[in-house]
Amino acid sequence: MYIAFNFAARSDVGLVRANNQDSAYAGPQLLVVADGMGGAAGGDIASSVAVGRLAALDGEAHGPDEALEELKNAIADAHSQIVARADNDPELSGLGTTVTALLRAGATLHMAHIGDSRAYLLRDGVLDQVTTDHSFVQHLVDTGRLSAADAEHHPKRSMLLRVLGDIDADVPVDISVRETRPGDRWMLCSDGLSGVVSRTTLEETLAEIEDPGDCADALVGLALAAGAPDNVTCIVADVVDIDALPRGEGPSTQSQIVGAAARDRNRPSSGGTGAAGKAARLSAPAEPVDDDEEPSRWTDRWSTWKAWLLPLITLLVVVGAAWGGYVWTQQQYFVGAHDGQVAIYRGIPEDLPLVSLHTLVEQTDIALDSLAEYQQQRIAGAIRASSLQAAEAIVTALESTG
Repeated sequence: MYIAFNFAARSDVGLVRANNQDSAYAGPQLLVVADGMGGAAGGDIASSVAVGRLAALDGEAHGPDEALEELKNAIADAHSQIVARADNDPELSGLGTTVTALLRAGATLHMAHIGDSRAYLLRDGVLDQVTTDHSFVQHLVDTGRLSAADAEHHPKRSMLLRVLGDIDADVPVDISVRETRPGDRWMLCSDGLSGVVSRTTLEETLAEIEDPGDCADALVGLALAAGAPDNVTCIVADVVDIDALPRGEGPSTQSQIVGAAARDRNRPSSGGTGAAGKAARLSAPAEPVDDDEEPSRWTDRWSTWKAWLLPLITLLVVVGAAWGGYVWTQQQYFVGAHDGQVAIYRGIPEDLPLVSLHTLVEQTDIALDSLAEYQQQRIAGAIRASSLQAAEAIVTALESTG
């Protein structure tokens, strides 16, 4: 049995924030979500630094004995780098970030967690929250001074007691080792998702939508439908046995980076020794080669041909690209409005001259005026979904909140 991840990562700025301070990375060996803080000037920097440092762990496979130590060292390095950035720039005072990370070594998962981003495990249809928030409100719950129900709406629920960065001192990070098995589904997210979507809805969505990408899209859509006052970021990763996959299918191999870190990625140098460096060398352009051979006798004939052949090729490329683009639009869905009701459309909420890029799939019984104003505004702008199932999940969320 050979264990692997089949994963998808998504991030959205939300409906209130001016910029995205979340970052996330998903790769064959590593999953990590970071939610930065430090004001408009620094939260995105903190999460990008943390994700950038941890992403280096995804380059090669890790043995069970070394993975935990490498994860601890990477977390410590990220903390030091964030503190150094703040020390060198007074405007970045208070720079910090949450981190929730899973590093895979075979069937063993090594977890590092600090802050209030979360890791959930869906096993046999039951969702468990694996991490514990390092927040003031969670401390009140743990000490019996506040109920879990009251904690969900407490005005101080975003006050954190532990983050990476912020202070130049060692910070305790929750480290654990867990065995996983095929069929497990892991979901890592920032509080922009877990803070506005109920645990029951998370469980239903994770259990019902099979494809990780469609599921991640639906989860972000649920947060947007609920108002999304914060950035929304999540990773959905299925644990699969490669030997048991149908022929022609395989696990995810292309890493994904989203949020703030995606805007500040350093290109790998061609001299790198890890997977990224190898890819860079393979994709590097070839060195120019001098060619002193005499011109071919076909040169003059080619000059005649290209006068009509190149325009024809250009036309075929343009037509092919346009058709491919149209086909792609018809594989998308969105939730919008139709005759004062919430509706599901196939396509995208834009049109071209003489060509409609969307068609009505279903008009629901949900009246727009029965929804909160922010939900009406979101519907007016269209909530995009990558599948019909994801769009239906968004409608279900609107029904429960309307």
